[in-house]
Amino acid sequence: MKGILKKIADNRNYLVSLALSILAAFLIGALLMMVTGYNPAAGYSAMLKGAFGSSRVFGNTLAKMLTLCLTGLATAVGARAGLFNVGGEGQLYLGGMAATVVGIWLCGLSPVIVVPLAFAAAIIAGGFYAWVPAVLKVKLNVSEVITTIMLNSVAIYFCTWLCNGPLKSADKGISGATDAVPDNFVFGQVIARSNLSTAIFYSAVIAFLCWYIMEKTSIGLEMKVTGKNPRFAFFSGLKKDKIMIWAMVASGAICGLVGMFEVYGYQHRFLPTISNEFFFDGMLVAMIMNYSPLGIILMSFFFAVIDIGAGAMELSTGISHELSDIIFAIIIFLMAAEGGISRAFSARQLQKKARKKISMDAEKEVQKG
Repeated sequence: MKGILKKIADNRNYLVSLALSILAAFLIGALLMMVTGYNPAAGYSAMLKGAFGSSRVFGNTLAKMLTLCLTGLATAVGARAGLFNVGGEGQLYLGGMAATVVGIWLCGLSPVIVVPLAFAAAIIAGGFYAWVPAVLKVKLNVSEVITTIMLNSVAIYFCTWLCNGPLKSADKGISGATDAVPDNFVFGQVIARSNLSTAIFYSAVIAFLCWYIMEKTSIGLEMKVTGKNPRFAFFSGLKKDKIMIWAMVASGAICGLVGMFEVYGYQHRFLPTISNEFFFDGMLVAMIMNYSPLGIILMSFFFAVIDIGAGAMELSTGISHELSDIIFAIIIFLMAAEGGISRAFSARQLQKKARKKISMDAEKEVQKG
């Protein structure tokens, strides 16, 4: 508890800036509602009701939070070691496809065997797909941003081809998808009629491990040193290349598991629409919270409330769902400018103090004279 309070104190200015950015975003959202003829109070009330109004919608909110949280943590793990993984979407697709193939091909075996194998397949597929750009970066200094973005398209088109070709379902009425994973392999629902499955428990373990490793272990410290100053890490004797590669592999593995959770927890078969740019949403959450694991968990819940609530708000009041995108964009814009605004504000405060001191010194000299 003391550690958390100390961290809050150390990041007080940033958290104040974040709170002000969120407040400004909601105020601008309210202004847009008024300009277009809607009642802001009714709009935001509908948003909250859409996220918390029943156990079912609350389950959907938690399910969205888990996706944002895990993809955000995946981004943070890579960034902590100095690598910016933008390929999580492709890693998610491959992880989901690998787990689906295991479930379909081993349909006659016990879930005790198949589900762990599906976990392993998702981890290996996602991790390997992140390993490739990591090695290119470390060994050949090829930008991981470019390679991961390009590999996203390769993975998505490859999985789409599999869904419409070799692995296309023979079920009538199913177009562009694989066969369903057997019912005895899928995760059970935690809240009836919601998207929330028992994947929440696996996700909680992953989130805890990410936080613990990054914040409480020597491995996390080595990742932090490597990410902030690779040259210092090298001359300190740290195996920075190995640290960077394994951090990227861990990032990809987490994304692969997100793909598996989507299939086994919600869709029950692989669809080309398995992800609606989930990774990029999580990446924005991670960037806003400065890659802090605890901050990512909290901000994921906040973003999930807005996203799920905005859909219900549109249905009940007619206010466009795009308002949530505007709110997100304003928060991101203001937080991106936070550093420059803080420096300008600090410089202005120092100038005021300097002028005040000069004035006081001048008054003292006059009094002495």
